[in-house]
Amino acid sequence: MQTDDPRKGAEVLEFTLVLLPLLAMVLVLLDTAWANYAKSTMQYAVRMATRRGVTLTAQQLDRGQCLTDVVKSTVQQNSFGILAGDSKLHLIKVNYFKPPKADSSDPVVDVSSQPDGNMPGNIMQVSVQGYSMLPLMPRLFGWNQSADKSPLAVSVYAADRIEPSRNPPCIGTAP
Repeated sequence: MQTDDPRKGAEVLEFTLVLLPLLAMVLVLLDTAWANYAKSTMQYAVRMATRRGVTLTAQQLDRGQCLTDVVKSTVQQNSFGILAGDSKLHLIKVNYFKPPKADSSDPVVDVSSQPDGNMPGNIMQVSVQGYSMLPLMPRLFGWNQSADKSPLAVSVYAADRIEPSRNPPCIGTAP
């Protein structure tokens, strides 16, 4: 009487053959979800900073604060730690544009370097440019290619027209 089952070990082999593709799918899902979360969070942060920036007046700011610095700080506060610290501050840009007059084909003019660039009616654009997001796991595109570990460059933008104010704050150093 033989007690050895010829199918013994088949479960381990089947489990291994199913586990590898399952892990690959889960890792791709996690990597995609992380990228989506990070980009959505940064988009939310620049929207909140833009909305705050276009409504601020000089009376609402502490003495010595200027608009561009407050807007950048607001982006960092609303980014849930993704843009925290001085090392990420250079990625946040605040630009000011003067729109053309109505019924004109003149181009939009960048007035970020002018002291009155944040005048009511101008457009404030807040952005995070070139955020480098490393993948959670290296990406494989084929058996004959090496793993891709290159970061994904993410940029987000938000813009709005600066609201009327009798006392606009100082512009600060833009972008």
